[in-house]
Amino acid sequence: MTMLCAAGVDVGRDFLDVGLAPVGQVFRTPNSPQGVQLAVRRLTRAGVSRVVLESIGSYGARLVRALAEAGFEVGVVDPKRIAALRLAEGRWAKTDRLDAALIARFALIMSDAARPVPGPKAMEIRALSTRRRQLVEMIAMEKTRLKQALDVVVADSCRRAIAQLAAERARIESQLRDELLATPEGSERARLLQTIPGIGPIISMTLLADLPELGSLDRKAIASLAGLAPHPNQSGTRTGSSHIHGGRPCVRAALYMAAVSAVRSDKGFKSEYLALRQAGKPAKVALIAIARRIVVAANIIVRTGQNWTKKP
Repeated sequence: MTMLCAAGVDVGRDFLDVGLAPVGQVFRTPNSPQGVQLAVRRLTRAGVSRVVLESIGSYGARLVRALAEAGFEVGVVDPKRIAALRLAEGRWAKTDRLDAALIARFALIMSDAARPVPGPKAMEIRALSTRRRQLVEMIAMEKTRLKQALDVVVADSCRRAIAQLAAERARIESQLRDELLATPEGSERARLLQTIPGIGPIISMTLLADLPELGSLDRKAIASLAGLAPHPNQSGTRTGSSHIHGGRPCVRAALYMAAVSAVRSDKGFKSEYLALRQAGKPAKVALIAIARRIVVAANIIVRTGQNWTKKP
C-alpha cells in the first residue's frame, strides 16, 4: 500500500511555508508567481496528493488555483480546526514553520479536508461578487460619514465619493450579471430563483456566485453550507439552545434579507413566520428558520428546474 503524503501551507503576504507529512520536512518559497510554481514542482516531486491551507484571506488564492490546475486535492479549512489540533496535541509554540507542519498533519489525518476547487471562471465570478460587497460596505460607511459631517466641504467630498462608488458598484454588478447569465443554464437558474418570495436580482446573483453548489447537495448539506443549519447543544439530561455557525457569511446575510422581505407577504412566508412567533420563537430565530426554508427551496427548484409554488 502506498502511504499518503500530504502537505500543509502557512500562507503569508511574502512567503509560503510548506510542511510535508508524515516526513516532517518544511520548506519556504516566496509568495509570488515564481514561488508558487516552485512550490508546486517540489510538491509534485515529493509525491504529495493532498494540500491544505487555512482560509485566511486572498494571499493564498494564487496558490490554490495553481494547485488545482496541477491536479492536487486542495482543502481550504477554517483556522479554528487547525487551532483545535494544536490544542489536542498539547503544543504551545507557534511559528510559521511549526504552523506549516501542523497543517500538514491535519491534512494527513482529516480525510474531509480536501474539497473540489471551483474552476477559474467560478473564482472570477466569486471575486466580482466579493468586490461588489466591498463597494456596498464602502458606500454605507461614506453615508454614515455624510450624516456626521459638520462642514460643507467635507459633506461635498462624501457626496462625490458616494457617487463614484455607486457608479463603480453599478459597473461591477453589470459585469457580474453578464458573467452569470452568459450561459442558458445561468439565465434559467436566475429566473427560477427569483420565483421564490424575497429573492430578487441582487440576491439571486449572490446565490449563483457564492453558492454554486445549489441543486447538487441534500437539504441538510446546503443549509449547513449557507450557515443556516442549527447545531445541537446537549449533554446528559441538559439540552441547551441550538445555534447556527459556520458556513458562508455573505450567503447567510443575503438569505436573511430575503427572509425579511418574504415574511411581509401572504404569498410568501408570512403565515409560517407568524406560526413560529406564536410558538414562542424570537423574531430573529423565526427569520433564520425562514431563511433556511428559502435556501432549501432554492436547492430543490434548481435541481428540478420547476418554479417555486407555495404549498397549501
